[in-house]
Amino acid sequence: MRAIILAALIAAPAGAAVADEVPPRTPGLWESVSTSDDGVTKARQCVGEDTDRLAKQAVGGANSCSKNVVTRTGDGYATETVCKVGAVTAEGRGAITGDFRTTVRIETVTVLTGLPEQSTPLTRKTVIENRRVGDCQPGQKPGDIILEDGTVAPTPGTPTKTQ
Repeated sequence: MRAIILAALIAAPAGAAVADEVPPRTPGLWESVSTSDDGVTKARQCVGEDTDRLAKQAVGGANSCSKNVVTRTGDGYATETVCKVGAVTAEGRGAITGDFRTTVRIETVTVLTGLPEQSTPLTRKTVIENRRVGDCQPGQKPGDIILEDGTVAPTPGTPTKTQ
């Protein structure tokens, strides 16, 4: 779960420094396979019309990032971020590719400094493969992240209750 949220924060910056916009994913049920130093994590997310926009606003609204740059490349988008939460600074670079209708691939490298009990910078590499697997299931609402154990967590910035 941490890898999914971290990658989302690094890959989907928001704010005035954004030069280009990453397009939103097609609504429906998306499956994510996240591979990092921690291993492989799988999750599903019910994506609605506003899920990606609301998540970007929530991240941008935190005002913890001094740099949030998205640049269109030949086959996708490149991202650069510098964010600080408390004593921890995260500097990230990422690449986002895919058609955003059926697939999205996110690759990030993040260097963390200021971690408690960590005297040297920690470099984290994450690859997230996302694919649309169909429509959201009955009872799911946009923003729901369904973990492998069945636990449901909200996407940052999305409503937590059905309205």
